[in-house]
Amino acid sequence: MGNSSWVKKGKDSLAPKPARGKNGEMAAWLPPHPVPWRCWGGGYGAVCGSGGLPLTAVPPALLPYVPRVAPGAMPGKVTATTFVLERPRCIFDPFANASDAVWLAVAFADASAAFKNPTSSAEVPPYEGLPTARAYMTLQMAAAAYGCSAPGAAVLRVGGDTACHGRAPCNGPLPSPGPYRVKFLLMGCGGPKAETKWSDPILLRRARSLSTIDPTPARRSSTAVVIAAILASLGAALAMAVLGAVGTQLCVPLCRRGLGAHLPYRTHHVPPALPHTLPPACVCGCTPRPPGPCPTK
Repeated sequence: MGNSSWVKKGKDSLAPKPARGKNGEMAAWLPPHPVPWRCWGGGYGAVCGSGGLPLTAVPPALLPYVPRVAPGAMPGKVTATTFVLERPRCIFDPFANASDAVWLAVAFADASAAFKNPTSSAEVPPYEGLPTARAYMTLQMAAAAYGCSAPGAAVLRVGGDTACHGRAPCNGPLPSPGPYRVKFLLMGCGGPKAETKWSDPILLRRARSLSTIDPTPARRSSTAVVIAAILASLGAALAMAVLGAVGTQLCVPLCRRGLGAHLPYRTHHVPPALPHTLPPACVCGCTPRPPGPCPTK
């Protein structure tokens, strides 16, 4: 504003009075100092000014960070009702105080542009209002949890609390595949102080209804059945041919060596015995007799 002077009107109000020059012309406004700033209503967007003059609310700082689904492979990263976000680090440190909190705003992708930051904690949209409001806020955490040296997991699961209905802030399961967009919002006692950009659309997995699953096995075409039968027959014939060839290779050498007949047994240390022939006298009986004719019966 230009120069101005101020006069007190009444007990509690201040009103500006224009100053005039030597010739009666309007002079510039000259503000005295110090002039106390007063706010009514409290919180972000309150009517502030000197003597009731409103001030334009300062929007939260827009950070260049874009939320994203956690990189890398992990089980259950995106399910039918939840998804896992990367937890940002250090981005709120220049703006946060010890009493500040960071919230996560979740909205349907087509409703994120119309989302309005709450001016106080009483205006935070609840989880139960998602079907109608198309957005809600959850995962309220102290700003220190997003500091550079903060301990804890490096990811955040959205929709992982199945028993939080009626308790704010609720991080309940997401009711539909979406897609959804999310952003982080730093909230102080006076309202939002900093926010990230909206994420890219996040689409959840679609769960199949039991009524759409056919319990009967799929029927194969006649061509597939014929091909399967031919392959089975060829496999059986090949197996029989292999077994026959192996059996022939084993049986032929055994037959040539005369296995099954009586074979002489020889030891390493006993020399073979000389062939034993019966004497001539033992041809007609078992008892040896002197040479002579055999008895007549």
